[in-house]
Amino acid sequence: MEKHEYEWVKQTRQILLDQCKHLNENELTKEFGFGFLSIRDSLVHVAGCYHAWLGSFVLSKTASPLLTKEAINNMQIDDIQQYFQQADIYVDSVFEQFNDKFDEIIEKELSWKEGSGPIRKTPHQLLIHSITHEFHHKGQIVAMLRLLGYTPKNTDILGLHEKEFAKQ
Repeated sequence: MEKHEYEWVKQTRQILLDQCKHLNENELTKEFGFGFLSIRDSLVHVAGCYHAWLGSFVLSKTASPLLTKEAINNMQIDDIQQYFQQADIYVDSVFEQFNDKFDEIIEKELSWKEGSGPIRKTPHQLLIHSITHEFHHKGQIVAMLRLLGYTPKNTDILGLHEKEFAKQ
Protein backbone atom coordinates (compact mmCIF):
# COMPACT_ATOMS: atom_id res chain seq x y z
CA MET A 1 0.00 0.00 0.00
CA GLU A 2 1.21 3.46 -0.90
CA LYS A 3 0.52 6.62 1.07
CA HIS A 4 -1.30 8.21 -1.88
CA GLU A 5 -3.70 5.23 -1.94
CA TYR A 6 -4.73 6.00 1.63
CA GLU A 7 -5.85 9.40 0.31
CA TRP A 8 -8.60 7.53 -1.58
CA VAL A 9 -9.74 6.00 1.70
CA LYS A 10 -9.88 9.45 3.29
CA GLN A 11 -11.80 10.88 0.32
CA THR A 12 -14.49 8.21 0.46
CA ARG A 13 -14.70 8.56 4.26
CA GLN A 14 -15.24 12.29 3.88
CA ILE A 15 -18.15 11.68 1.51
CA LEU A 16 -19.83 9.64 4.24
CA LEU A 17 -18.97 12.08 7.04
CA ASP A 18 -20.30 15.00 5.00
CA GLN A 19 -23.58 13.16 4.54
CA CYS A 20 -23.73 12.35 8.26
CA LYS A 21 -23.35 16.06 9.09
CA HIS A 22 -26.92 16.49 7.87
CA LEU A 23 -28.34 13.97 10.35
CA ASN A 24 -30.08 15.14 13.47
CA GLU A 25 -29.13 13.76 16.91
CA ASN A 26 -31.89 11.11 16.85
CA GLU A 27 -30.80 9.86 13.42
CA LEU A 28 -27.13 9.80 14.37
CA THR A 29 -27.82 7.78 17.53
CA LYS A 30 -30.77 5.64 16.41
CA GLU A 31 -29.98 2.02 17.20
CA PHE A 32 -30.35 -0.67 14.58
CA GLY A 33 -30.05 -4.40 15.06
CA PHE A 34 -26.64 -4.76 13.41
CA GLY A 35 -23.16 -3.28 13.31
CA PHE A 36 -22.27 -1.11 16.26
CA LEU A 37 -25.97 -0.29 16.57
CA SER A 38 -25.90 3.40 15.61
CA ILE A 39 -24.19 5.49 12.97
CA ARG A 40 -22.34 7.47 15.64
CA ASP A 41 -21.11 4.38 17.49
CA SER A 42 -20.08 2.71 14.23
CA LEU A 43 -18.06 5.73 13.10
CA VAL A 44 -16.33 5.98 16.47
CA HIS A 45 -15.60 2.25 16.39
CA VAL A 46 -14.02 2.55 12.93
CA ALA A 47 -11.77 5.44 13.97
CA GLY A 48 -10.98 3.60 17.20
CA CYS A 49 -9.58 0.69 15.21
CA TYR A 50 -6.93 3.00 13.71
CA HIS A 51 -6.21 4.42 17.16
CA ALA A 52 -5.81 0.98 18.71
CA TRP A 53 -3.85 -0.90 16.06
CA LEU A 54 -1.78 1.92 14.60
CA GLY A 55 -1.66 4.56 17.35
CA SER A 56 -1.24 2.19 20.27
CA PHE A 57 0.12 -1.13 18.97
CA VAL A 58 2.40 0.02 16.14
CA LEU A 59 3.41 3.51 17.32
CA SER A 60 3.02 3.11 21.11
CA LYS A 61 1.47 6.60 21.25
CA THR A 62 -1.20 5.81 23.82
CA ALA A 63 -1.70 3.08 26.41
CA SER A 64 -5.50 3.25 26.35
CA PRO A 65 -6.64 4.00 22.79
CA LEU A 66 -10.34 3.20 23.22
CA LEU A 67 -12.94 5.72 24.35
CA THR A 68 -15.35 5.18 27.21
CA LYS A 69 -19.06 4.78 26.48
CA GLU A 70 -19.63 8.12 28.23
CA ALA A 71 -17.14 9.87 25.93
CA ILE A 72 -18.74 8.26 22.88
CA ASN A 73 -22.23 9.30 24.03
CA ASN A 74 -21.10 12.95 24.12
CA MET A 75 -19.58 12.93 20.63
CA GLN A 76 -21.04 14.94 17.81
CA ILE A 77 -20.11 14.54 14.14
CA ASP A 78 -17.39 17.25 14.43
CA ASP A 79 -15.82 15.32 17.32
CA ILE A 80 -15.89 12.16 15.21
CA GLN A 81 -14.24 14.06 12.35
CA GLN A 82 -11.44 15.11 14.73
CA TYR A 83 -11.09 11.53 15.98
CA PHE A 84 -10.54 10.44 12.36
CA GLN A 85 -8.07 13.28 11.81
CA GLN A 86 -5.97 11.95 14.69
CA ALA A 87 -6.23 8.48 13.15
CA ASP A 88 -4.93 9.95 9.87
CA ILE A 89 -1.94 11.36 11.74
CA TYR A 90 -1.22 7.84 13.01
CA VAL A 91 -1.44 6.48 9.47
CA ASP A 92 0.96 9.16 8.21
CA SER A 93 3.37 8.32 11.06
CA VAL A 94 3.25 4.62 10.20
CA PHE A 95 4.13 5.40 6.58
CA GLU A 96 6.98 7.67 7.68
CA GLN A 97 8.45 5.59 10.51
CA PHE A 98 7.99 2.13 9.00
CA ASN A 99 8.59 2.86 5.33
CA ASP A 100 11.57 0.52 5.13
CA LYS A 101 10.23 -2.00 7.66
CA PHE A 102 6.56 -2.14 6.70
CA ASP A 103 6.56 -5.94 6.77
CA GLU A 104 8.65 -6.51 9.89
CA ILE A 105 6.82 -8.21 12.75
CA ILE A 106 6.03 -6.29 15.90
CA GLU A 107 5.41 -8.51 18.89
CA LYS A 108 3.78 -7.21 22.07
CA GLU A 109 0.68 -7.42 24.22
CA LEU A 110 -2.34 -5.25 23.58
CA SER A 111 -2.29 -2.25 25.90
CA TRP A 112 -6.09 -2.09 25.91
CA LYS A 113 -6.79 -5.76 26.59
CA GLU A 114 -5.19 -7.14 29.70
CA GLY A 115 -3.96 -10.71 29.44
CA SER A 116 -4.13 -10.74 25.64
CA GLY A 117 -0.81 -12.50 25.37
CA PRO A 118 1.75 -11.54 22.75
CA ILE A 119 0.41 -10.52 19.36
CA ARG A 120 2.62 -10.74 16.24
CA LYS A 121 1.64 -8.43 13.39
CA THR A 122 3.31 -6.17 10.84
CA PRO A 123 2.47 -2.48 10.35
CA HIS A 124 1.36 -3.43 6.82
CA GLN A 125 -1.11 -6.06 8.11
CA LEU A 126 -2.55 -3.65 10.68
CA LEU A 127 -2.95 -0.82 8.18
CA ILE A 128 -4.72 -3.10 5.70
CA HIS A 129 -6.85 -4.51 8.52
CA SER A 130 -7.87 -1.00 9.63
CA ILE A 131 -8.84 -0.01 6.08
CA THR A 132 -10.82 -3.18 5.29
CA HIS A 133 -12.46 -2.88 8.72
CA GLU A 134 -13.48 0.67 7.83
CA PHE A 135 -15.04 -0.38 4.52
CA HIS A 136 -16.89 -3.25 6.20
CA HIS A 137 -18.52 -0.89 8.71
CA LYS A 138 -19.00 1.81 6.07
CA GLY A 139 -21.30 -0.63 4.29
CA GLN A 140 -23.30 -1.05 7.49
CA ILE A 141 -23.52 2.72 7.96
CA VAL A 142 -24.75 3.12 4.38
CA ALA A 143 -27.44 0.51 5.14
CA MET A 144 -28.41 2.49 8.26
CA LEU A 145 -28.72 5.66 6.17
CA ARG A 146 -31.01 3.81 3.77
CA LEU A 147 -33.15 2.61 6.68
CA LEU A 148 -33.45 6.25 7.77
CA GLY A 149 -34.80 7.09 4.31
CA TYR A 150 -31.66 8.62 2.79
CA THR A 151 -30.04 7.77 -0.51
CA PRO A 152 -26.37 7.44 0.39
CA LYS A 153 -23.74 8.88 -1.90
CA ASN A 154 -21.25 6.50 -3.49
CA THR A 155 -18.47 5.80 -0.98
CA ASP A 156 -16.60 3.24 -3.04
CA ILE A 157 -13.09 4.11 -4.22
CA LEU A 158 -14.19 3.43 -7.80
CA GLY A 159 -16.99 5.95 -7.26
CA LEU A 160 -14.46 8.78 -7.02
CA HIS A 161 -14.40 11.01 -10.07
CA GLU A 162 -11.39 10.86 -12.36
CA LYS A 163 -10.47 14.43 -11.40
CA GLU A 164 -10.23 13.29 -7.76
CA PHE A 165 -7.86 10.50 -8.81
CA ALA A 166 -5.84 13.02 -10.80
CA LYS A 167 -5.03 14.93 -7.58
CA GLN A 168 -2.61 12.15 -6.65
